[in-house]
Amino acid sequence: MLATILHGPGDVRCEEVSEPKILKPTDAIIKLSASCICGSDLWPYRGANEVTAPLSMGHEYCGVVVEVGSAVKTVKPGQFVVGSFCLSDNTCPHCRFGFQSSCEQREFMTGAQAPYARVPLADGTLVATADMPADDLIPSLLATSDVLGTGWYAADAAGVQEGSTAVVVGDGAVGLMGVLAARQMGAERIIAMSRHKTRQDLALEFGATDIVSERGDAGVARIKELTEGVGAASVLECVGTQESMSQAIASARPGGKIGFVGVPHGVTFDGQNLFFQQKSLLGGPAPVRRFLPYLMDLVVDRKINPGKVFDLELPLADVAEGYKAMDERRAIKTLLRF
Repeated sequence: MLATILHGPGDVRCEEVSEPKILKPTDAIIKLSASCICGSDLWPYRGANEVTAPLSMGHEYCGVVVEVGSAVKTVKPGQFVVGSFCLSDNTCPHCRFGFQSSCEQREFMTGAQAPYARVPLADGTLVATADMPADDLIPSLLATSDVLGTGWYAADAAGVQEGSTAVVVGDGAVGLMGVLAARQMGAERIIAMSRHKTRQDLALEFGATDIVSERGDAGVARIKELTEGVGAASVLECVGTQESMSQAIASARPGGKIGFVGVPHGVTFDGQNLFFQQKSLLGGPAPVRRFLPYLMDLVVDRKINPGKVFDLELPLADVAEGYKAMDERRAIKTLLRF
């Protein structure tokens, strides 16, 4: 079969590879209905993460189970399933506490930018729909696998509550999903920080009430102006750079919460400055499995449409163009259909 392989910065290819097989009794094989390119895939593509050997790309996935290992009990062939990008047994102490992304058996999904994929820890990772979903729901169900779940976690970690004010730093796919999540959680005011018209428009559609185009100190000053000098109770950091993290912390009010889900690159903290800020930080890889059943129900019941974040759809053979379009910010997120 054809699959996406990253050989080095800027060098992504669609190549022939062997079809996946059951390797452990806890594995499942799924035939993907769709996959996509994640913003985090751009870090190695841009050379920010070292690539020492060819990488099988793809960690967002949904599709139909075709085979399961002998120990798999909760899913069966023929079922449509969605799984988290973090693989978990969903039974260890950390999973039971709601942090499946810190599972004692944690693995990270790979190889999902392909027609078939092996999913380890299938019982703890995969969630099946009651029926085969309509085709138009596939993009939104795919979004629950990572990008929506990650944006949701950012809002949850930031303590978004009914009637609160939330700031979203980052207008990529995760940031836009953070806007959607904050709206679903009842935030009264959602300030999206974005410089790009198409992303601003989508943020407004997802529930943003204000747009701030300034960055850095100017962006923080604008947030303070909009909140009468107080700052926001909840801030979602969805980028992972020093500038975005500093901007997020400075935008929160004393006692506020920052949910950070952008994979940090070059981010450092001044301990004394953080001490006197009196703000809470919670982040890391999103425990998508905690939210997955609820988010899938919202999609199937057509209460949310996160699939709108996909603004470019390509066949797998053109995956290199999908990476290039996202890298050049010509696309927010690329959907791959099989």
